[in-house]
Amino acid sequence: MEEIIFPNQIRMFRRVRGKPMKKLAEVLGLSLSAISKIEKGYRRIDETQLEIISKFLDCPKEAIFVSEYSSQPEVVKAWKTEQDRRSHINEGGGLKTLGAGLRYIRGQKKLTLNQVAKGAKMTLSVYHRIEMGQREVDEKTFRDISRALGFSDTELQLKIYELDMSGALEELKQSEGKSGLYVSKGGYNDLPVSRFMLKSADAKEQMVSIYGFPADDGLIKLDKNTPSGSMVCPSTLSYDADLYGVSLTTQTLGSVLPYRCVLVASPAKKPEVGDIAVWPQQDNLVKLVSLVQDKSGKLYASTQIPQETTEVSTAELEKMHKVVLIAMP
Repeated sequence: MEEIIFPNQIRMFRRVRGKPMKKLAEVLGLSLSAISKIEKGYRRIDETQLEIISKFLDCPKEAIFVSEYSSQPEVVKAWKTEQDRRSHINEGGGLKTLGAGLRYIRGQKKLTLNQVAKGAKMTLSVYHRIEMGQREVDEKTFRDISRALGFSDTELQLKIYELDMSGALEELKQSEGKSGLYVSKGGYNDLPVSRFMLKSADAKEQMVSIYGFPADDGLIKLDKNTPSGSMVCPSTLSYDADLYGVSLTTQTLGSVLPYRCVLVASPAKKPEVGDIAVWPQQDNLVKLVSLVQDKSGKLYASTQIPQETTEVSTAELEKMHKVVLIAMP
């Protein structure tokens, strides 16, 4: 499936590498005009073309996409303008409801974005935009997504309708594409839901302290005696008294995490494949990793910058703390 990359950093990488536009056109088998439109974000490219561009420019595919901390200011500005435009267009439509419903159900089933995208036979970026309420969905695509989530298309429609009518999607709809609200990454049980549904005598929001200062080699220094701030966690996490927040002061996971977000970790929960984890090291230092698994079933702690994978033993896995919430306080 094709995907619009708007805007991208292809031109920037091409110039830094000293690669002429003509050479890129030859590699892709396209005209110079087509390459110009791709670099400006006006023309679609598919996953195969993205792979070719990545190899040609000698950079990770993820680096081609715009990220707030690593892109040129004018590119970031264009990206934000486009995000605002799409959000405004979809404000009164049903795309946000659909996206919030898919996001909620995916969280209940403990599936990652990548798992659903693969099950629906689409790129991760395309499916992510559907969940963000920024991309229209035709009947075939909806059937593919329904199948990936374990529903028929009729069942999924009814499920999302019932969730919306109950108020469960309200908070997620408000958070699509905006900062300042809870951002679910999926793959864990504790998906934030509407406060309307959580009101009860036992449901209490919890204040969590935030720690973290940058250290060498992409590590984070956690000094529990000097918190850098605090935040309120939703009442769905009120059962866990040991929660703590970690300020994102490292770029080791690349563009996986929102810039300047806070990761709420739980020592009581052990991470699984697809989760993000806080991995305690020596001297109050921690490393942020994502957990991946190879075909033989071995578990690895992975980082993107630098690209490293470290095999994880059962003992080391027990030391890790699962990230149960990613927030923009």
